[in-house]
Amino acid sequence: MKRQTECQAKKQNDVLLEIQDLSVSFRMHGQGMKQKELRVISDLHLNVRQGEIVAVAGSSGSGKSLLASAVLGILPRNASVCGSVRYRGSDLTPERQKRLRGTEIVLVPQSVNFLDPLMKVGTQADGHRKPRHTNRRRQIFKRLDLPEETEKLYPFQLSGGMARRVLVSTALITDADLIIADEPTPGMSLNQALEALRMFREMADKGKGIILITHDIDLAFEFADRVAVFYAGTTVEIALASDFRKGPSFLRHPYSKALWRALPQNGFQPVAGFQPYAGSLPRGCLFAPRCPHCTEECTERVPQMRRVRGGEVRCCHAS
Repeated sequence: MKRQTECQAKKQNDVLLEIQDLSVSFRMHGQGMKQKELRVISDLHLNVRQGEIVAVAGSSGSGKSLLASAVLGILPRNASVCGSVRYRGSDLTPERQKRLRGTEIVLVPQSVNFLDPLMKVGTQADGHRKPRHTNRRRQIFKRLDLPEETEKLYPFQLSGGMARRVLVSTALITDADLIIADEPTPGMSLNQALEALRMFREMADKGKGIILITHDIDLAFEFADRVAVFYAGTTVEIALASDFRKGPSFLRHPYSKALWRALPQNGFQPVAGFQPYAGSLPRGCLFAPRCPHCTEECTERVPQMRRVRGGEVRCCHAS
């Protein structure tokens, strides 16, 4: 697949979204009337530039969807956020999130329940846009293998895969500069998923920034520019997608290598143990209890993100 490698230097200065040391906690009720803070995201780090797709990979519960909600400002009221989230060089305050949400920054939600059950899907996809966008939406529906009559249906008349494709179309039709797609392909056939990802790639090639949150990481490798690997609520590695295509020796973090080996085409090798629960995180490196290379140093402190071989990694021993 053609890559815009000649634009890499330019992209370095075209950061759309910059997230540094992001932490998200929820105020929870414990025994009796006592309250406690449950931290589910800690010191998370991620940048997205114009013209690129950043795939976000990791197991369920690693903080991928919470990242999307934090950026858009749609977390529950009992959530608290600290750290730095900047869009186009300025802080993404709650007021700015509200102003940009749905226009400059849009979400493809994971749940099809985001569709209004009382509104026909064609009207929903068009939204508040001018009538001229209807033709654009029909073209997108056709590319996503949605029959022409789909626009006249209500959400309850759609299959799960059809509803997912309608949600994808609502983002693709916009003029947004940053699109966060949260698990956009489940329920689609392989050809439909590939077409959806091709359309995201086309938008990125026009200068948009795309965050692609997905479990279909083997597909994401083929369309993304970079891959951010999350584990237990933090970033453990950010690497070029080509590093994942080349194999584990080009990756830096033991968890990233384990993800690669767990893919069916790579032997489907599971890693022992489980991702820790947010309320009982280990001291030091969060992956240490499962890591075959763990040393005493790993259990004493949480490693900082650092540059290694053209990527970023949170590991004491990466080289």
